[in-house]
Formats: sequence, C-alpha cells, structure tokens
Amino acid sequence: MMKVLSKFTARPAMDGDGVNIKRVADFLNTRFDPYLMIDELKSNDQQDFIGGFPAHPHRGIETFTYILKGGFEHRDQLSNVKAIRSGDVQWMSTGSGVVHSEMPLADANDGLHGFQIWLNMPAKDKMRPAIYQDTTENPNPIVSNASGATLKALAGNWQFAEASEVIEASIQGLAGKGAIADVTVTAKGEARVDLSAHQSVSAYIYQGELEYMDAKGEQLIAKEGQLLMIEPDANTHIKAGNKAAGILLLAGSPIKEEIVHMGPFVMNTQAEINQAIDDYQQGRFGEIV
Repeated sequence: MMKVLSKFTARPAMDGDGVNIKRVADFLNTRFDPYLMIDELKSNDQQDFIGGFPAHPHRGIETFTYILKGGFEHRDQLSNVKAIRSGDVQWMSTGSGVVHSEMPLADANDGLHGFQIWLNMPAKDKMRPAIYQDTTENPNPIVSNASGATLKALAGNWQFAEASEVIEASIQGLAGKGAIADVTVTAKGEARVDLSAHQSVSAYIYQGELEYMDAKGEQLIAKEGQLLMIEPDANTHIKAGNKAAGILLLAGSPIKEEIVHMGPFVMNTQAEINQAIDDYQQGRFGEIV
C-alpha cells in the first residue's frame, strides 16, 4: 500500500480577474520542493472563470498548465498564441521574464477543469531566456495496465513497475528534474508505479478517493482535493477506494535553495525581487503582441 508521509488539503482562493480556484501552496518552507503551488480550476459556472487571467508577468519560475475540460487562449510577448484545450499541456520556463495572458476560449461553454502548477527554478537558471512548449501537436503518451489504471505522461519519464517500457512525455527538462503524470484508476483498481528515480513525490487527488497507509501503518482513505506526500520506491502501490480516482503525480528532486516570493516573482533575494518589479514597471519584459 502507498505510504504517505504527510497530507495537505487544497483551500479556496481567487486569482486573475476573479477566477475561483482551489490551491495548495508553500512559498515559505518549500515542503513540496521543487514544486511551489498547485491550482485547480474546476467549475461548470462561467462566472467562476470568465474573467480569466489578463496580462501579467513571471520571473524565476516554471508554469505548467494541464487542461481536462474546456480551455484557454494563451498569448505572450514571445509571439506565442495558442488555444490550450482538453488533454493539452503547456509549459513555460519563464526564466528572466514572461508576460502572458490566459483567457477562457469562447467555445468552452460546458465548464472548465484544469490545473496550473508552479515549479521553482534554480538560481543559476532564473535569469536565462524563457522557454515555451505545448503538446497541441504532440499528444501526451498514454499506457494502461490490466488492473484498471491508465497513466498519461505529461512531463518527464514514467513506468509501471511491472512493465519494461518507459513512457516518455514530449515535454522534458522541467526544473528540479520534474516529472508529472495523470493517473486514473477505476473503483478498487490499482497501479504499481516505479518512482525510484525521484527524491520527492506527491499525489494530488482531483477525483474520487485513494487508499493509503500512514506513517503508523494504519490504512486510511484520502479524498478529492488532498495532496499526499508519498514515499517513492520502485513499486509504489496506488489503489482507488470505492470511487474511481484521478490523480496528478508530481515527482522531482528538491532544489534546496532559499527563495523570496512576491506575487508572480520567485527569486533568491529581496534585491532580485526589487529588480524584477523595476524591470517590469520599466517595460523590460516586453509586451504581448
């Protein structure tokens, strides 16, 4: 049974132009290192997301967006204009600076369900040029097992413990050796995933429930909206409870650097934050075309 080291619950929050989300974040103790934040946007009511995320900057982080339903139109100062729809992933390693907007697609009128994940960047990379990738032309590879589980590789490499085949996502090179997968499991279904290559792994439950074992060896149930920090090994056992489960697996290696956070900027010192604010205010980030 999957061993859980600690558990966190997503809290209601608001971002952008009045967009309602659920958030798990830690910008102080970096308990999720290299991850900083997971935002889940899930609503069938347009009023929860219609305002979208108008133009705003980033520096020093990577943003990773994954859409399950509906979609956004992305625009940035690098001349990228893309519709990110159901099943798509978008990754921006913002480095020294990105200005972008994310607005709901006009035809996404049946609701929206998606995630934006922030990863910290190591100090040596925070001021390098930005990198942009998405999977609109390179769909995420998917593999299933015989026990009711399906794994979609969103970033990095993944492998079922009983399989010899390594599933390589089209997006590679995330900060902190980050790897992200979407795993769905039928009710009482299970999967065994090889996580031995990673120092830190967490599982965010966006649907249903998972069975797990706590540090005392007691078997418990984790539910939708909870993030589990799990012990990675070569045969990590993921098992759904009485309800089918959908989870995001977030794996990586801690960067272990002090950070200073202010809004969309995550740097290593207050002086670097002040410089980021000045650079943005002086127009050095550029403008969306």
